Amino acid sequence: MIFFIDLVIAVIIDFVVGDPYGFPHPIIYIGKLIRFLEKKGREIVKSNRGLKAYGGFIVVVVAFVTFIIPYGILYLLKPYKLLYHGFNILILWTTIAAKCLHVEGKKVYYSLQNNDIEDARLKLSYIVGRDTKNLTEEEIIRADVETIGENTSDGIIAPILYAMVGGAPLAMMYKGINTMDSTLGYMNEKYRFIGFFPAKIDDVFNYIPARLTGFLMCIISPIVKGDFLTSFKIMIRDRKNHKSPNCAYPEGALAGALRIQLGGTNVYFGEKIYKPTIGDKINPLNKDHINSSIVLMYGTEIILIVFYFILLIWFYMA
Repeated sequence: MIFFIDLVIAVIIDFVVGDPYGFPHPIIYIGKLIRFLEKKGREIVKSNRGLKAYGGFIVVVVAFVTFIIPYGILYLLKPYKLLYHGFNILILWTTIAAKCLHVEGKKVYYSLQNNDIEDARLKLSYIVGRDTKNLTEEEIIRADVETIGENTSDGIIAPILYAMVGGAPLAMMYKGINTMDSTLGYMNEKYRFIGFFPAKIDDVFNYIPARLTGFLMCIISPIVKGDFLTSFKIMIRDRKNHKSPNCAYPEGALAGALRIQLGGTNVYFGEKIYKPTIGDKINPLNKDHINSSIVLMYGTEIILIVFYFILLIWFYMA
């Protein structure tokens, strides 16, 4: 129960503070480690087969480092309860990205509200991997909503779930794995081999969180005037309409809740990637769907915390 209190405090801090600019966020240093390993690997390894194997080496190194550092610090702080819980909350806070996702998603909304499509493309480019320079307003909205839907799982539900299972060290290890996928896991010529294992491991670690996120979104969909059955039907029907085995679950639930259509062709590093659509085009995409997706994101996070609390109460009373 004490861990639950730490987790709730971390969630509240994220709600209020988010990721302050200039804060030495662990993800920055994880990203630097991944880029360093990538650079060294490309200098040493020249064959595609070798790069693929080296990608597996990156997975092992990053997973080990991101787990062992918080674990070791928490182990050393265990005799000092106040410091232990303070650092535990700090780690948990840095693994959760609801406020950051909210703020960055809304930046795109505000640019569109000001009819500044160039600025909207620029703001969007900070949070998506696809090329944004030629996107229409509808494509910008779609990309923003898709990112909020996908990252509700990757940036919020997954780290919280892994924290529930293995504490702050496992949550941070998950963030390391997810950052590897964001950095290297692209299916284009540059990353196809070195990013193979980072992408596959990320798929494994997101298998349960993505499905749980989609299910929770379906439950909470009435807060955006959706309903459980429609959201669930779309999620199950379109669950395979994505290059990832996981992303279509939260995106499908969100599309069903808002009665919009997501997916379709995107451009990554100048290369067109063809994707099927997710959801039905009942409501034309408009910028207000960005706000609705943020509401759904927060609702999904809160209901997970509530369910966890109920589960703990049941466990302690049993």
